[in-house]
Amino acid sequence: MAKSFIVHESDVEAIPLPGGGSFRLLEDSENSEGLFGANRLTLAAGADGTRPHHHTKSTEIFYVLGGTMDFLVDGARTAVSEGGLVVVPPGTVHAFGATAEGPAEFLAVLTPGIVRFEYFRQLGRIARGEADWDSMNELHDRFDVHFDGGPQWR
Repeated sequence: MAKSFIVHESDVEAIPLPGGGSFRLLEDSENSEGLFGANRLTLAAGADGTRPHHHTKSTEIFYVLGGTMDFLVDGARTAVSEGGLVVVPPGTVHAFGATAEGPAEFLAVLTPGIVRFEYFRQLGRIARGEADWDSMNELHDRFDVHFDGGPQWR
């Protein structure tokens, strides 16, 4: 049985992204014994969060904390503003990014969780130009992120 735990802001690792964005790594599924993983993501206006992909093992839940996000879910593109919730079951192709109107912020929860903070660290390196996209090739299966098409989706 999982134990209770608290994550304080001062203990959260922040991965900087271009334009003032960031990944804030909240729970890597270790404290929750694999029940979930959680991250907070801030994206600059118009920034993509990810290209179309799916997960085979986990449901991904997004709660928009601020701004408006573009979501592609199973081929349908939808704008979701502050207070909106998006639930993506395993096998469903999805992508997301901030709209051009302004920055956006959301909480993402993956359940069951997969230890994947290193995946987000590598995405940050790629976004900052410190690594190239091909460095992700060996990480997809390990982190249950399977890409479906190229980077252009909107």
